[in-house]
Amino acid sequence: MEKTAQLHYDGKVYELPIIEGTENEKAIDISKLRGESGLITLDVGFKNTGSTTSDITFLDGEKGILRHRGYSIEDLAEKSTFLEVAHLLIYGELPSATELAKFQHDISMHTLVHEDVRKIFDGFPATAHPMGVLSSLVTSLTAFHPESLDPNRNSEAVDLTIHRLLAKLPTLAAWSYKNGQGHPLVYPNNKMGYIENFMNMMFGLPTDEYEVNPAVIEALDKLLILHADHEQNCSAATVRVVGSSQASLYVSISGGINALWGGLHGGANQKVIEMLEMIKADGGDVKKYIDKAKDPNDPFRLMGFGHRVYKNFDPRAKIIKKHCDNVLNSLGVNDKTLEIAKHLEEVALQDEYFIERKLFPNVDFYSGIIYRAIGFPVDMFTVLFAIGRLPGWIAQWKESREQKQAISRPRQIYTGHTLRPYPSK
Repeated sequence: MEKTAQLHYDGKVYELPIIEGTENEKAIDISKLRGESGLITLDVGFKNTGSTTSDITFLDGEKGILRHRGYSIEDLAEKSTFLEVAHLLIYGELPSATELAKFQHDISMHTLVHEDVRKIFDGFPATAHPMGVLSSLVTSLTAFHPESLDPNRNSEAVDLTIHRLLAKLPTLAAWSYKNGQGHPLVYPNNKMGYIENFMNMMFGLPTDEYEVNPAVIEALDKLLILHADHEQNCSAATVRVVGSSQASLYVSISGGINALWGGLHGGANQKVIEMLEMIKADGGDVKKYIDKAKDPNDPFRLMGFGHRVYKNFDPRAKIIKKHCDNVLNSLGVNDKTLEIAKHLEEVALQDEYFIERKLFPNVDFYSGIIYRAIGFPVDMFTVLFAIGRLPGWIAQWKESREQKQAISRPRQIYTGHTLRPYPSK
């Protein structure tokens, strides 16, 4: 017998179906409520609203669980590469050795961008934020690949757009950095792996050969995996909403990039470094800022501790902590800011105040430290997040198309003036 919830209103009873997911999540289906009763629901910020069903990612914040297509994030980070996880998210299954080789080959064939894109770069000032540059250039790809404007093409054509986007985003990201530095652009090298190629385009110069550090490459690969998808977050929901209008993949992903750019979403690791710099500028007294964080009357908050979704611990932080230590040891970085970060970490993991409140370092805390140690400027942190999140965005867009998702159109409760007479002149 179908389970239902009852809504009693104005002398009538409305039966609302209960939807249950494979992980026993339950939801009240209100899709017919307005048509039957004239009522809508009000949920500011959609904090308690399920906008879709999805079989991509399962997240349980109370238990610290993150799984993609049924595989735990711990297993994926330990046993898979970023491109394997990308294939899993987009196509539903981990690739065989043959499928992975083809996937890597298909991506590597599209790492170059049209030469006219360089002319677009010339139009950006050196002070342009790389996220703005990246968003603009992803949208511009529709001009160079106009056939992609139709999202309802056959699967082979959609796959071509997917491969192009996975291939070109690291190129555009690295070039947005080079544009700000005033350095010559470095072209892709398809003999290199996905991460190595990106790092070469970022830090390589025509005068010197880029030296690959295995610890850095491994840490970046894991970080991209850990950021690959995170259920219906702000940017993923944006990609779905834009895509619901039957906008192309490029345009939808550009919308996701813009959503990620906001400080409340993708800027958390940047805020970690800014906080550490502030502590350093104030003399580096960690105890002072620990005390400020504990003071309920002090507005100061430690960035990179605790998580909006994970109420006990961030499972991604446990994974990346090891790689953070490896990178710092491998590079032998001597940086006062990173020393402050390590001190804060030690305190948070041992202090009863933080332990009782589950205020442990999260993935943003460690990713910010890793990015700074490698040499990424702060304004590139969110760009790196975008590269990692790209497979998840693609998977969300693809799933919404396969579900034949209707165009998104939230309702509202109007609170303005009622009808007024127009004033006479």
